[in-house]
Amino acid sequence: MKQILGIGNALVDVLVQIQSDEILNELELPKGSMQLIDEKRLHKINQRIESEKKAFVSGGSCANTMAGLARLGNACSFIGKTGQDRTGEIFSEEIRKFGVNPVLLKSHTPSGTAMTFISPDSERTFGTFLGAAAELSPEDLKPEMFEGYELFYIEGYLVQNHTLIEQAAALAKAHEIKIAIDLASYNVVESNLEFLFHLIREYADIVFANEEESKALCGKNPQDALIYLSEICDIAIVKVGKEGSLIKNKEKVLHVNPLKANPVDTTGAGDLYAAGFLHGLLQDKPLTQCGEYGSLLAGNVIEVIGAKIDEERWVHIENKIKA
Repeated sequence: MKQILGIGNALVDVLVQIQSDEILNELELPKGSMQLIDEKRLHKINQRIESEKKAFVSGGSCANTMAGLARLGNACSFIGKTGQDRTGEIFSEEIRKFGVNPVLLKSHTPSGTAMTFISPDSERTFGTFLGAAAELSPEDLKPEMFEGYELFYIEGYLVQNHTLIEQAAALAKAHEIKIAIDLASYNVVESNLEFLFHLIREYADIVFANEEESKALCGKNPQDALIYLSEICDIAIVKVGKEGSLIKNKEKVLHVNPLKANPVDTTGAGDLYAAGFLHGLLQDKPLTQCGEYGSLLAGNVIEVIGAKIDEERWVHIENKIKA
């Protein structure tokens, strides 16, 4: 069985369905973005949503992808850092439940929390308190952590820690592991342009981006951004929402249609698309089929609240993949 290693922010998602986007304006959270917040601002948000209905689930972009890959039968491990608190325990317990092996370092700082606001149109906006997750450092990474893996998946939100990600990518390359990276959020891309170009050129084999992220990186429309990215990595994927996804390797451009779905929450769509795509790639499927697996998982996760697909849908997904 091929093995996958991921690195990302170990977070517990707090999911809040909002009745209008006014609350986002009030809390100064640009719709559709991921904003890093400090403990003081987290307290302010918690006060504002005290009476709102909330759900708690293990999250973090990479952990969501690893959970999806594990559910499809792949051997997955996740590197992250949590606090020595109940929130950290929830994270560890949940990803184990999904079949992921947690490689969790510990801190005295509180565990990270992602406040996830779901708008009526199903768009999601994040106010993220990284807490202990942000303390993951290059010194935490040991060569033996990378032994025995075929694929290393990097959560784009971590690229703000340049030295950490450079060290992780270098260790993966030293072990001859293929590297995939998801660009995470357009505002993260805008803040880390120079480093991202360096990371992709020097280390990345596979790059996932959505339309906004690819524009932020390349300043181009999805088709042109796809071509540009494919010139500096082996496989480029640009997701274009209701239009599906575009995939390019050195040879050709492919278009994959999205799964017809009734969206209620787009949280985890990109994470689960990556899980489906990488599952296909690890099974040596053609790129079009990899994209179809990605669309299948993404189309199912947007029909539920949060980034975790329910068991009934997973059975349906597995039957589709086996067909």
